[in-house]
Amino acid sequence: MKVRSIQTSGAWIEIADDSGNTAADPGSSEARRVLSSAVRSQNLAVLAGLGTSLCVTKNSVRLAPTMLDLLARAMKRFSEIDVARNKADGHHWSDFETLSNVPKSCKDLEYFMSRATVAAGFLAPDEAGRIESYVTEAEEVIRSAVDFMEDDVDLGVHESFLRRVARRSSRRSRTKLFTTNYDLCFEMAARRSGFVVIDGFAFGNDARFDSAQFNYDVVRRSVTEERSDYIENLFHLHKLHGSVDWERQAGNSYISRKPGTRKPLLIYPRSDKYELAFSQPYIEMMGVFQSFVRVPSTTLLVIGFGFNDKHIAEPILAAVRGNLGLDIVIVSPDVETASGKGGNSYLGELLQLIDGGDGRISLIAAKFEEIIKLIPDVVSETELERHNQRLRNLGKSNA
Repeated sequence: MKVRSIQTSGAWIEIADDSGNTAADPGSSEARRVLSSAVRSQNLAVLAGLGTSLCVTKNSVRLAPTMLDLLARAMKRFSEIDVARNKADGHHWSDFETLSNVPKSCKDLEYFMSRATVAAGFLAPDEAGRIESYVTEAEEVIRSAVDFMEDDVDLGVHESFLRRVARRSSRRSRTKLFTTNYDLCFEMAARRSGFVVIDGFAFGNDARFDSAQFNYDVVRRSVTEERSDYIENLFHLHKLHGSVDWERQAGNSYISRKPGTRKPLLIYPRSDKYELAFSQPYIEMMGVFQSFVRVPSTTLLVIGFGFNDKHIAEPILAAVRGNLGLDIVIVSPDVETASGKGGNSYLGELLQLIDGGDGRISLIAAKFEEIIKLIPDVVSETELERHNQRLRNLGKSNA
């Protein structure tokens, strides 16, 4: 792990000591300082990318797929189709490559899907029909791969993270968690930890998406007192690219939450995701994100996001340029190389601002699970959390 900020004199400093002895480790001291400042800020936004799901495992096997994993699974699925239709192994994938005009050496699934989508609009009807069927198969592979959450999956890292960033004083605004992930890691972690999630869906069985829900809050009222208190454990969740449990109802304009749906509402990895992000319901999420990072006294904590999605990276850079009251902390295991020469242009610009003396920006080269111990737990554990933990321990002892 490493950190770079205005305090590190233009260099990456190792974070070597995780025991809390910050005097002996200036890297740990600086990382803890910027993360502590983040969770104590008046307004806190978290942008979570794929890196926050890669730590989720079952039987030591990673559950969340990378883009290379999705490509391999798509190729395997196409081979299975060949076997089922008595075709030579690789026939359908080769046809997919030819119709999409993609070189055989291509390992970028997003580029593949983008080329195929564009090609479908120019090919003859027979070829267009074939390539559209291939795209549908690839999308089915993606849907199946990202819907990995089960009751016995350990989400201890996510639960610990929520306790640190989402349990805030009522004098501060609620934490807004934005994610590009389709999976249900944060929702499940919130449920296990006793957090209430405001995600745009009304409470109840027939939950429909309504952006007005983000303007609501939850209070605790006592039978014996007239005074009401805001509950401690609540955050707003905005899924910028959709979710595996969202479904648009046929014949209706509304969107419902439907666990296990085979028709989830997702923005798939391809070039048209920029324009899709500005259609419903995604535009509601993007609107909140763009507005929130323009609010003074705000910290944006970016974790596991590679700044490869232009429709998200551009608003962040615009806010950095235009909002002097915005602090930004970026956590990613490859941020050191990605921000260097020949790397990501957005991260490179942020690094230049740091080197130019901008004290609002900090970069931390670390994995999601590695930074948890560096984030302070600023609010004591609530009685509800202790009660939920007792109930979970009771279930284990009776198993």
